[in-house]
Amino acid sequence: MSDAAKVFNVLFLCTGNSARSIFGEAILNRVAGNRFRAFSAGSHPRGQVHPQAASLLTALNFDLSQFRSKDWTEFSQPGAPELHFVFTVCDKAASEVCPVWPGQPMSAHWGVPDPAAAEGSDAERAFAFSEAYRILFHRITAFSSLPIGSLDQLALQKQLDSIGRQSAPAQEAV
Repeated sequence: MSDAAKVFNVLFLCTGNSARSIFGEAILNRVAGNRFRAFSAGSHPRGQVHPQAASLLTALNFDLSQFRSKDWTEFSQPGAPELHFVFTVCDKAASEVCPVWPGQPMSAHWGVPDPAAAEGSDAERAFAFSEAYRILFHRITAFSSLPIGSLDQLALQKQLDSIGRQSAPAQEAV
């Protein structure tokens, strides 16, 4: 199968797998589900999608039944999907020792502030979740538009790392 017709499997990792990594999975499957199949997991999953993340995803017309908080070891077991890309979206998960991923997928760190750690009013906490979603939407849109089949591995790795350093423009809406 040529890269043009290939569906690439992408895993988004975070510690709790309750917000940021779930957002990554949701966004990539929506914006480029014809080219990518996204998953999410955590090193210490909370066991449920964070209620404010669930509220935002519901408001954006995502089907919540497709999301669950799960341990990252699911993706290193026999029968797991072969991963092509692995992105850490929190600093804690980026510094942890990850399982060995079969197939040696390309990886990058795309750190996003933890919305679950946000303090303040209900509006301020809701803003933290929408901001995390917005940042990931911007990065994932850039990633999904890369000409993966025409980039060598070094050039692709440079692009992935560069995307992780991008901040989303302030005028983009969720």
